[in-house]
Amino acid sequence: MTEGVKRQVLEAGRVYAVHQDQHGLRSSRITTQDGRLYLHTLQSQPAPLHAHTIQFTDVVGALDCSSTLVFLDLGWAGSTRGRVHIRLSPDTPLGRQFTLLCTGQRGHTYANTNLLEVCNKGSEREYVLGGDYQYNDGRGGASLLPDLQGDYRGSGSAGDVRWCYDDDARGAQFIIFTRDHRSLSFPVVFGQVESGLEVVKAAANHSNIREVTVVDCGVVLTI
Repeated sequence: MTEGVKRQVLEAGRVYAVHQDQHGLRSSRITTQDGRLYLHTLQSQPAPLHAHTIQFTDVVGALDCSSTLVFLDLGWAGSTRGRVHIRLSPDTPLGRQFTLLCTGQRGHTYANTNLLEVCNKGSEREYVLGGDYQYNDGRGGASLLPDLQGDYRGSGSAGDVRWCYDDDARGAQFIIFTRDHRSLSFPVVFGQVESGLEVVKAAANHSNIREVTVVDCGVVLTI
């Protein structure tokens, strides 16, 4: 296809990455928005008839290994409210695990999970908690990788994405700080909200945080 035709196909949402493994045949939409290409989380269904398909592993292999940009689409009250872009440190186990849960490559995904709690509401340490892809109630979200220890940075900035629990049963849960907390520096920060922090803040102010859902998630492609 010519570049022009590729762009038309992408804008029509008719390009899918397909993946066959022990979880069966799955597919992932590739879309474009604001000049960026997005690989959405894998779904347990084949690509639509007449869609242009490429291998999921070929797409994931094109990700920039030096820095990974992922996205979470948050929604509540029946509609998607906005997209949150998070820049991860993929050279850390937590960064790699977060990417896997955005792509769904290991069979689990953050998509269709709800946020769990707003902690320290109204203070400089306010943050939202999410990531229980197993039970969606805070009891689960088991680690996907065998060892999540690594060389992590400390920070005190709004938009910090940090590890929540250091036990394997909830190792995939995460927190996002909504405000600067310069008087404190929290360890084990593995990501930073690059855009969409206002969406996270709006979610924290929603009357019931458990009504806030990760409608969709995925990674931004660098190809």
